Amino acid sequence: MRDIHDVFHISQLRKCLKVPDQQVNLAAEELQPDLVYQDRPIKILDTVTRKTRTTTTRICRVLWSRHGEEEATWEREDALRKEHPHLFENQPNLEDEISSKGGL
Repeated sequence: MRDIHDVFHISQLRKCLKVPDQQVNLAAEELQPDLVYQDRPIKILDTVTRKTRTTTTRICRVLWSRHGEEEATWEREDALRKEHPHLFENQPNLEDEISSKGGL
């Protein structure tokens, strides 16, 4: 690999042809004056509990608007509950169910 030069020449670039299926509809985008847009979470795809020596943290895999499932991100559950409580309205809190049945 030492013999391969890590810089490419501009002559190797090819012209990009516009593909109508892959173009973004710019009218549908809600861009702010500083060219930033607000992304909203659509739903929670998965939830995992991470344990360290002293703490236990729940993280959720979140599907965001304008992104596919392959671009879903992992976010802390406590931050999501604070900023987007509507995501957790139809999900039962299993800890409350267990304690109400006398399990804990």
